[in-house]
Amino acid sequence: MIYFISDLHLSESHPQITTLFLQFMRQKAPLAEAVYILGDLFDFWIGDDEQSPLIDEVKQAIRTLTASGVKCYFICGNRDFLIGKRFARETGMEILPDYQLLDLYGKKTLLCHGDTLCIDDVRYQQFRRKVHQKWRQKLFLCLPLFIRLNIANKIRAKSQKDKQSKSFEIMDVNPQFTAQKVAEFGVERLIHGHTHREHIHQEQSFTRIVLGDWRDNYASILAVDETGARFV
Repeated sequence: MIYFISDLHLSESHPQITTLFLQFMRQKAPLAEAVYILGDLFDFWIGDDEQSPLIDEVKQAIRTLTASGVKCYFICGNRDFLIGKRFARETGMEILPDYQLLDLYGKKTLLCHGDTLCIDDVRYQQFRRKVHQKWRQKLFLCLPLFIRLNIANKIRAKSQKDKQSKSFEIMDVNPQFTAQKVAEFGVERLIHGHTHREHIHQEQSFTRIVLGDWRDNYASILAVDETGARFV
């Protein structure tokens, strides 16, 4: 059994979601072969030097899991793309590239966060290209923590405002581009998050599984084993 989760958006303002995550890490995750977190574990991440009781709890939960022998993998999301080597070292988690190929019980599977597939959201893609430039990231991480936090809060507020004027279609994956990406990697299944629209789509030539977001009373967890994939 392998578990896939994404879009928890952990923050102090939603403690119940943190409780759900910690329950998952204590009860379900230790029974798995591996756990894949496909981005947006945190609502925002401003650098591996950030500290808080929430971050400490999450780090400890991942460290306990990996120390027990269960592999934990992470693909960065649009909110926590600055999670880096220090976080990985302190938790035993392995950071993967934006697209990861996986032989999942005999099925060729492609993993990604999902934001790279939403090419109709032109303004976001322009923003993404800028913030993923290494020199910009290094410059940002050199700033004092309180300045980074102030910048992050402004970006988050602007993002929430922009969402109100965007259609659901623009914020969803582009079907043609997604099919091209699947064909490019030669897989028969795609697993991603980002859009928060939990569903298993049977496309023409592949299966597309969308991980849902976590809420105060709901955890979107995909379980995959030899018999197939299902939400639990």
